[in-house]
Amino acid sequence: MLGAVRDAGPKVRISVIDYTPEVLEEKFVENVEECFAYMDRESITWINVDGVSDSEIMRKLGQHFGMHPLVVEDIMSTDQRPKVEDYGNHLYIVVRMLRWNDKESALIDEQVSLLLGKGFVVSFQEEVEGDVFEPVRQRIRSAKGPIRKSGSDYLAYAILDAVVDAYFSVLEQVGDGIEDIEDRLTGDPSPAALRKLHAMKRELIFLRKAAWPLREVVGNLTRGASSLITPEAATYLRDVHDHTIQVADTVETYRDMLAGALDLHLSVVSNRMNEVIKFLTIIGTVFLPMTFVAGVFGMNFVNAVPEWDNPLGFGIVLALMLTVSIGLLAYFHRRKWI
Repeated sequence: MLGAVRDAGPKVRISVIDYTPEVLEEKFVENVEECFAYMDRESITWINVDGVSDSEIMRKLGQHFGMHPLVVEDIMSTDQRPKVEDYGNHLYIVVRMLRWNDKESALIDEQVSLLLGKGFVVSFQEEVEGDVFEPVRQRIRSAKGPIRKSGSDYLAYAILDAVVDAYFSVLEQVGDGIEDIEDRLTGDPSPAALRKLHAMKRELIFLRKAAWPLREVVGNLTRGASSLITPEAATYLRDVHDHTIQVADTVETYRDMLAGALDLHLSVVSNRMNEVIKFLTIIGTVFLPMTFVAGVFGMNFVNAVPEWDNPLGFGIVLALMLTVSIGLLAYFHRRKWI
């Protein structure tokens, strides 16, 4: 079921990770002004803002980083379509971060905005709790791979890569759900199974709306139109672009599978209905001549019915009715109707 876990309060939490190949500093800050001192260092700074409800904090960040007022507005409006915009000294990137909530079996959708500039990345998350960026943080802490030796464009790549990897986790859950629903529709095409099928269809429509624009966003970043993206980072982004294509193709495959499951459901229901109608038709056909015989021999006329005074008349009529019914059943069996 499509859903989201929302934080009720308007609080905002800001964390800073500042690093060079040799030095790492990571902390939470109480005031947004504390982040600005890191901009004067010869290091890479990642500022992560959890929660975008505080207009004053957003105004200060926008003023310090030279963000266009429309960018600040888009960050706070959390229903944006994935996109990338080049403002010269910084890139503004919007993606949808998807996670799967195992407790509620719900798809969590959250808007993530990235501001990429020379030496810094500012990420804005819609919610205060939870994200998919912990692997990126661990790579920075452990200095594994080239992340500590690369620029802010590589950091932006790592964040986008984490977002795309989370799509595969969601698709894995969806794939398991489709297999389960196919089994249920084959064995027990109940209304509950049909409702689940339609719920999963809505989830896939939502996934498609998030995945296809994301492919365009990453594709635009790989074309090298911005001086903020180095050729080395563009190489890594092309790998992310391949992953987004794989995600989009998987979504389309799952949509086809759900359409096939719906056709399977309709076919099973139709076959069951045909079996019921067939059974009722056979019953009606078998009892129709018996009803006719009973009606003829049940007429209250002394001379209208033969063997009226015969003490074996009742048995003869029953035998006649039974013979006709057996004959009909034998005929149906020979025609392979039963």
